[in-house]
Amino acid sequence: MTNATVASATKHRTKEIRKLIDEVTVLRDSLLAADQGPAVDFSLLDAGFRDSARNLIHYLALRRHDVRALQERLASLGLSSLGRAESHVLHSIEAVRRVLEELGPDGGDTFEPAAGLDRVHGRRLLQEHTEALMGPARAERGVRIMVTMPGEAAQDYELVHELLRQGMDCMRINCAHDDEAAWARMIEHLRRAEQALHRKCRILMDLAGPKLRTGPLSPGPAVLKVRPQRDIYGRVTAPARLWLTAQEEPLPAPAAAAACLPVPQAWLQSLVAGESIGFRDARQAERELQVTEVTAGGCWAELHRTAYLVPGLKLSRDSAKPADVALLGPLPPREQPLLLREGDLLKLTRQPEPGRPAMVDDDGRILAPAQIACIPAEAFHDVRIGERVLFDDGRIGGVIERTDRDSIDVRITRSRATGSKLRGEKGINLPDSRLRLPAMTAKDLQDLRFVASHADMVALSFANCVQDVTQLREEIARLGVGDPAVVLKIETRRGFENLPEMLLEGMKSPRCGVMIARGDLAVECGFERMAEVQEEILWVCESAHVPVIWATQVLETLAREGLPSRAEITDAAMGDRAECVMLNKGPHIVAAVKALDDILRRMQAHQSKKSPMLRSLHLAHQFPSHAAATGVRAAEGATHDAARVEDCAPNKAVRFGHSHQLDMTRRAVIFNAFCNRQMIPCAITAEALLKQFDARESELLSAFAQHRGAIERLAETLILEGRLEPEGNLVVRAEDCTWLTRIPGVPQPPPAPAAVETASA
Repeated sequence: MTNATVASATKHRTKEIRKLIDEVTVLRDSLLAADQGPAVDFSLLDAGFRDSARNLIHYLALRRHDVRALQERLASLGLSSLGRAESHVLHSIEAVRRVLEELGPDGGDTFEPAAGLDRVHGRRLLQEHTEALMGPARAERGVRIMVTMPGEAAQDYELVHELLRQGMDCMRINCAHDDEAAWARMIEHLRRAEQALHRKCRILMDLAGPKLRTGPLSPGPAVLKVRPQRDIYGRVTAPARLWLTAQEEPLPAPAAAAACLPVPQAWLQSLVAGESIGFRDARQAERELQVTEVTAGGCWAELHRTAYLVPGLKLSRDSAKPADVALLGPLPPREQPLLLREGDLLKLTRQPEPGRPAMVDDDGRILAPAQIACIPAEAFHDVRIGERVLFDDGRIGGVIERTDRDSIDVRITRSRATGSKLRGEKGINLPDSRLRLPAMTAKDLQDLRFVASHADMVALSFANCVQDVTQLREEIARLGVGDPAVVLKIETRRGFENLPEMLLEGMKSPRCGVMIARGDLAVECGFERMAEVQEEILWVCESAHVPVIWATQVLETLAREGLPSRAEITDAAMGDRAECVMLNKGPHIVAAVKALDDILRRMQAHQSKKSPMLRSLHLAHQFPSHAAATGVRAAEGATHDAARVEDCAPNKAVRFGHSHQLDMTRRAVIFNAFCNRQMIPCAITAEALLKQFDARESELLSAFAQHRGAIERLAETLILEGRLEPEGNLVVRAEDCTWLTRIPGVPQPPPAPAAVETASA
């Protein structure tokens, strides 16, 4: 390269750096100007949130610019591209500007630190705000797990105990279900489980809010279809089991039944096992029941062919005597959903009268459109022609064609090709309408007294504007029975658009949080935009150092059916970007908590917010060029854990460093081991120290120092047994202390008090 070429390149580089300095300075000045604007009175905010509020203002000012081209040019010089500046915006821009000045021709020999919150301070603020809201994180997992309580939790202590044992950090009680007595029993079970497991768990109670729903439907005919189980060829594999009970005093089936049939008591008591009962069903098809078991409360019968049953159906025993014939008693009416197709008209009514299908004449012409009530009716004040209406989580969509005082006409524009069924009690979303519904209903205000006195956090459903947040804070202060933190549930497009203002209102209290209620939010904003919206919420909340709860449909298939889908496993891993992940209820909720706990532990070593964490990868060590260079030859097909066990085989010495420290974020004492020339970060959890060495919370460090030799021998045993985490570290938990019986000279846990025997008379 000639001297002229070098000179030309240097001149071009100098010119580019000067341009970059000017552009970054413009960005910096726009942030400082926003900071001085009249929009926010920082003196009204809680002292712990004032720096966070300034950083939020700076972030919003930054995102008013399109800096993508600038990012590329900064990255080409090996500088920060500002792509992970959420928690420390001004400091990031100032640091880049000062580095550019040092690279320029006028760069000096001194380097002053950049202004504003730095990365460490910003992350510490988020961590402090998260701990204030949700309590300390677990030693091995920084992201908390929140679990929605099913109704059974009010009766089943073991369920709550197991959820807490498997990893639940926050209990969520949805005030839209159950009642105060059930909520109190759930909380009582949690407190009992906390004492048994020596763990703490926060409580969030979720106000129902003004949820728009469809009203009831007119009951359909009382027809009951009963059919046996069949294989793929249509052959019966199991008959349908029916429970026959006295219609005068009906009793529920003592076990799973395909149907419960009410019949006259005198006729029921005359039945005997083994006899047949014949009848013609609603289609006049001949069918037969086989009585298999007679009990004091009723009898069991089996049906081997599909039948349609209606009230008044004649049931006949083998004998032709009149006393051997009975009429089937009343059956519950079938729900009659509205079948809606594209182009159909649906009338939403203000009055909560039962909905009905469209009325048609003999030629199929529509005489009156289908109709259903909209509850609450206050929504009628705020809708306009041309705005969208979505039903049942967006499965059915339409556009408003006409409005008047008593009804709204909706033209259906989205449904299945064969039509979609709309039932009662299904959600209604009005994404284009600016609804003026109050954030809290009369029921919410009534529930709030219980919530404020029992919960650590209260979730404000359908938070749409600053006034909603202010109203809730004022109501809590007026009650004066508790001081729960406010969590904003973002589940409408309007709430998303007003999030920054609502955050600043929430910052007037020392604790606040945000829940991304992705179900309704996806309907309101469009499923195709949901990924973008949830990312924006995460970015804005990180800039405000406000913790986020990642909610709705996390591991839903696993919780409901016991087996997850591949997509929801990936979605759950994305939850590591938040401070808490919420699971909904389901029959397999305990398994879902266990799986989520494992996923979040693994992801913690790989991702922190938007930043990938570059821990050592076993895959990289297995690459042939590395193996050849280091003389390591791994057996084909060997697992990650097996390779790690081989590295720390029993003939390898394990030694320990002298330093140790208490990490209250992880609630553990941290120390280091060295094996085969590799450092292994070790930790013993506070739970293990408290349980094994009979220590108090304030004595964790002294307990570790007193019993350090025993703890290191236990850690050595675990390392040599291959008990390392996937990330290559070692965590000694309370359950690992059972290994101490294998180590001579290690003290055992205090004995449990002996049971008191009472002498029998």
